[in-house]
Amino acid sequence: MRRAGKALPTSRQWEKAARGHKGWAYPWGDGPTAAKCNVQDAGIGHTTPVTRYQSGVSPYGVYDLCGNTWEWCSTETEPGRYELKGSAFTSPFTRAAPALFNDANATMADNNTGFRCVAQDIAQ
Repeated sequence: MRRAGKALPTSRQWEKAARGHKGWAYPWGDGPTAAKCNVQDAGIGHTTPVTRYQSGVSPYGVYDLCGNTWEWCSTETEPGRYELKGSAFTSPFTRAAPALFNDANATMADNNTGFRCVAQDIAQ
């Protein structure tokens, strides 16, 4: 990713993109609304196109910051473990709030985990 001028966001950068400058509980505000994201409660059972949940977009115009896939962050929680944000289609809505903590071993790979990049100059 570095060669492409991209990097994983830190967990703080990821949360800022998700919660906006007001620090909302969810990208769409403070109201817990499972219908605004692809989580287990939706009953879909797989990932969906990123623009499916138009009402779940963050104040910065970022889609799917709750649900769809857990997203890797560059924040190491302990040697070999990194923070994950956002929850996934396999997660109950109660795990979807962007401020909730989750991490995994760097070698973990499954069908409900992905990533998004930030521009390198922002990530430093």
